Amino acid sequence: MSHLLPLSRVVKLVGQSRHALQEMIRAGTLATFDGMVELDELLRAFPEVKWDDDAEFRRVSEIKDRAFAKRVFERVLPDKEVLAARLTELGDDYAAARALLLHYGNVMTWLDEKIDEIEEDKSAETRHALHTLRAFLLRNLAEMPPDAVLAQAVIAQERILKVMSAHVTIQPSGHEFFVEGNDTLLDAALRNGVSLNYGCSNGNCGECKARLLSGEVKKVRAHDYVLKDAEKDAGVVLMCSYAPVNDVVIEANVAGARDIPLQQLAAKVKSVEVFNPHMAALHILAPRSQRLRYLGGQSIDLSINGARGRYAIASCPCEDRHIEVQIPRRPGDAFAELVFDTLKANDTVEVEGPYGEVVLDEDSPRPVIFLAFGAGFAPIKSLIQHAMSLELAESMDLHWLADETGHYQDNLCRTWADALDNFNYVPHAPTDDVDALLKNIVADYPDLHRFDVYAAGSVTQLEQARAHFLHQGLPEVRWFGAATAG
Repeated sequence: MSHLLPLSRVVKLVGQSRHALQEMIRAGTLATFDGMVELDELLRAFPEVKWDDDAEFRRVSEIKDRAFAKRVFERVLPDKEVLAARLTELGDDYAAARALLLHYGNVMTWLDEKIDEIEEDKSAETRHALHTLRAFLLRNLAEMPPDAVLAQAVIAQERILKVMSAHVTIQPSGHEFFVEGNDTLLDAALRNGVSLNYGCSNGNCGECKARLLSGEVKKVRAHDYVLKDAEKDAGVVLMCSYAPVNDVVIEANVAGARDIPLQQLAAKVKSVEVFNPHMAALHILAPRSQRLRYLGGQSIDLSINGARGRYAIASCPCEDRHIEVQIPRRPGDAFAELVFDTLKANDTVEVEGPYGEVVLDEDSPRPVIFLAFGAGFAPIKSLIQHAMSLELAESMDLHWLADETGHYQDNLCRTWADALDNFNYVPHAPTDDVDALLKNIVADYPDLHRFDVYAAGSVTQLEQARAHFLHQGLPEVRWFGAATAG
């Protein structure tokens, strides 16, 4: 009997990106069957991988040893009832495997006795053939297959992964993510950058209703919203209150930029990070009961003491309640002056948004070019981190054209390039001849028809860049330009 593994778990087992495995599948170096990878095929394709079946156990033990980090530990381990259900399912799998082995043993005993019966009445030639068959069966049953130890390690590691996390597929969008630790379906979706519909996120409004198509879920948080009997019969659950016991498929809507309502909330200042005299980042924290819904690339209005401004969000929607905006210091911007000179931790900032429709095309698997002009890096940073969380793009190239603000997060960009095989970072120094620089950039992409391009800068900068990219062969529908102030 073949042991089949879903591609999403193979990604974790071998430590490769999903895109790398998909490239192997397209090239024919990794065979799949209905989206699953057979164990023998996995061992053949990755002979050099060190299968460490104790890795997850050690990870949990290390966290347990950090007694001061109780909340971290709770994030790692699933809810106790979910954990019990997963262990029960694992026990059922073990019992089924044991029963199957017993059945195979009975079959072998019967076959051995049958051979004895046939040998008594048959010719010497037949008895010899039966003796040879018996010897072959006994020898092969006694021998350990060459890959048995590796197979055992892979299966053990996969089973641990299944206990510690569950895989979720969203239909009809096809989004996939893992639910780990004590997260609910909604928590995990947002942590992975999947913008599911929700309202209060604490079981009162019913906005996060979804229908369970396959698998099993368990209620882990109380909710006041009352589902109708017909909804319960149809498998409807509240994603903010349920966690998956095993791999599940749910039917739910993934919001686009036009689907997210305008929201107003009061956030607390977490910190002000001054990069240089021209640029700072404001880190704010949304209330637990009113997280801001937004997509990478969008903007928000901020106001305090009568000072107001609209700024691009620089954080990823996957960062829970944390919101980062990057604020250039420009003449006449009263809010920016407050950020640089006055704001401190725990001050209240009024937030309204999100605004803007230049967001990721989540249906596109194409390689992406990100083009940031100066402080336009803020929305580009948000888009990049959102793409990373969703594992969308085949590859990502970032071109950052500096102005007086400089490459104020150069180290972060270099860290991305070091950590990701499919990310390339190219910083460009300030220049008076932007046209020549843009011409050189597009010249490096003779196959621009394959790409999506996301750019952020002033209207004039975007018009210049758009003309160069379209002239080089970029389809107009694959140009996404977000205008920033300046």
